[in-house]
Amino acid sequence: MTASIPAASPHVMNTYGRVPIALARGQGSRVWDVNGKEYLDGLGGIAVNTLGHNHAKLVPALQDQITKLIHTSNYYHSPLQEQLAAKLVELSGMTNVFFCNSGLEANEAALKIARKFGVDKGIAKPEIVVYEKAFHGRSIATMSATGNPKIYSGFGPLVEGFVRVPLNDIEAIKQATEGNPNVVAVFFETIQGEGGINPMRVEYLQQLRKLCDERGWLMMIDEVQCGMGRTGKWFAHQWAGIVPDVMPLAKGLGSGVPIGAVVAGPKAANVLQPGNHGTTFGGNPLAMRAGVETIRIMEEDGLLQNATTVGEHLRAALQRELGSLSGVKEIRGQGLMLGIELNKPCGALIGRAAEAGLLLSVTADSVIRLVPPLILTTAEADEIVAKLTPLVKAILAE
Repeated sequence: MTASIPAASPHVMNTYGRVPIALARGQGSRVWDVNGKEYLDGLGGIAVNTLGHNHAKLVPALQDQITKLIHTSNYYHSPLQEQLAAKLVELSGMTNVFFCNSGLEANEAALKIARKFGVDKGIAKPEIVVYEKAFHGRSIATMSATGNPKIYSGFGPLVEGFVRVPLNDIEAIKQATEGNPNVVAVFFETIQGEGGINPMRVEYLQQLRKLCDERGWLMMIDEVQCGMGRTGKWFAHQWAGIVPDVMPLAKGLGSGVPIGAVVAGPKAANVLQPGNHGTTFGGNPLAMRAGVETIRIMEEDGLLQNATTVGEHLRAALQRELGSLSGVKEIRGQGLMLGIELNKPCGALIGRAAEAGLLLSVTADSVIRLVPPLILTTAEADEIVAKLTPLVKAILAE
């Protein structure tokens, strides 16, 4: 009998509370650890692995790109950058794109756009409206915009210039900004991810778009986690029929290859000029090819419709099996971005689910987050529910 290979990383900085498994390979919506145990991937690399693992159309395209160019420099034009930017402009109805490497970098760039937008209008100290329970990243600036004390505690002083308001309350934002001439932008996630799968209501988004137009603010929508088809539309705000002025993207855009983007509309498209912002790795040919091919495959394989169909099936099954339990507060979200809120902390579920062959996460202490690959089938959705149901019942009974 072969001895089990332990999961340990003694030379890696201890910044994560890791589950004691080490993953070795994947296929579709499944992964295997170094000891050969199989898991159904209900986390998708935290909404990153749009096409699952080892996709038959994506892998050859990336192999082809590696034989051509992996990286050059932004001193030169990049045909793949223009190709991906043109596609994102088409899908969003916006104007142009800046490419970077991650959601944090995209959000940081958005904050810089907002500040320069204000300074260019003569506002010496621009301020940005942000939200309770928001998560925008872990740099000093994005951490300061984040609404979770666990993220920013111990790293003070924070960056100033943020006005924080509650979700889905248009009167609250009006009151918080009343008589303040320094406000230049509103920055939010259409569906908060790390904050607990908290959606902005359609009517609130529409009210907010109107308010931004009335007051000359930039509407900046962080679609890093909820974008790229996860809710059944390319971008989650499109369910409200609105168009933002600034839209950071990342995660699912490259199906696992690190990529970030900031899409800008007419009000923000020309704020940044040469010398104002830049990146070494951002927009490299490998990442751009990953983005181009991801979108192409999503269109060819109808993955937006799949996210809607399988997402509705998964949500209905979760509601049927768990919704009536006294300890389940709410099942919410859209498409393949779902949260199950319990009435008690449930972080222990991450490890227990892994033992049962299911990968998931817990956010905001008590919300089970499911963000599987967009290739998930209804049979796999049923498998998620079958594995998860007894675990939830057990933790609620404790």
